[in-house]
Amino acid sequence: MRKIKRNILLNPGPATTTDTVKYAQVVPDICPREDEFGHLMQFVSSELTSLVADIEQYTTILFGGSGTAAVESILSSVMNDGVIVIINNGAYGKRMCEIAEAYQLDWVEFLSPADKPIQLDQLQLFIQKFPRTVSYLAVVHNETTTGLLNDIETIGSICKENKIIMMVDAMSSYAAIPIQMSKMNISYLAASSNKNLQGMAGVSFVIAKKGELGKEKKTKPINYYLNLYCQYKHFNETGQMRFTPPVQTIYALKQAILEVKEEGVKERYERYSQAWETLIAGISRLGLKHLVAAKHHSKVITAIVEPTCVAYDFDSMHDYLYANGITIYPGKLNYLNSFRVANIGDLTKDDIELFLTFMEKYLQSIGFYSAN
Repeated sequence: MRKIKRNILLNPGPATTTDTVKYAQVVPDICPREDEFGHLMQFVSSELTSLVADIEQYTTILFGGSGTAAVESILSSVMNDGVIVIINNGAYGKRMCEIAEAYQLDWVEFLSPADKPIQLDQLQLFIQKFPRTVSYLAVVHNETTTGLLNDIETIGSICKENKIIMMVDAMSSYAAIPIQMSKMNISYLAASSNKNLQGMAGVSFVIAKKGELGKEKKTKPINYYLNLYCQYKHFNETGQMRFTPPVQTIYALKQAILEVKEEGVKERYERYSQAWETLIAGISRLGLKHLVAAKHHSKVITAIVEPTCVAYDFDSMHDYLYANGITIYPGKLNYLNSFRVANIGDLTKDDIELFLTFMEKYLQSIGFYSAN
């Protein structure tokens, strides 16, 4: 197998992939309505479910689209009555608020700082004192804005106590940070193919309780392509998606699933964590700071405060690193200049060391850092 030029992607998805995942896309053309392809999608759906839940009680619904498509599918399909509380402690919690507003849902925001853990007692109080019935809650597990890991198990307990259906955006945690949907009281979980799964971009999915999907929807649908119930029903009846799926991307996803199973979710997270520890030690040595305290950190994506140096420019730093085969990402915080470094994908701590070597050279070139 010919080796493909390898780039080190330190953006939070799409992630660096193995050559075997890339080559898995090179298959004979096939109509996605054939039984053979339906069996492939059934395999993918079952395996994705099994990473976080019992396949007898939960199921995976596939969509062609980015991760936001899966989040939007949940928010625009599930609500029958009552209010949805959306926890906003970063750009992706904010995005859920924007989706809720676009669909004119009955929603309310619980605002929390992007770099500190959610005050769970305040969340409990907020829910109990809200003047109307709270029926749903949506939260991001690993807030990709900063790397803050939200305590969804405790939030799930609060939801269970208050008879609230919990929806989780697990885009940047699924297939790395261990998740048990039943134990954590998660009814709906959104994720995608191109982050910790280390597949290609283009497939998003919702993992949901079968019991919830079986409930009759009482309100008129407000979506079409992203209708979760219609997609679920159609796949159950025909073994096919309602609309044309990203065929080659799903072949790559099958290979990515095989590789995560071979490595193990726990072991993958350990590899990511080693890379993160290397990153944190390195940026500290270079005089840079990260935002979220280690005990609240996901260890997969890190917001780093930009250097206070007149000569510093993010675009110049990005272009210098990019010319050397490394990609980083700008920050998403309005109140603080930052950039983000992810340590997900087919990476090791050696890749992070290489990044730090180039960072040191760049910071020296602008007069921010001196090794002496």
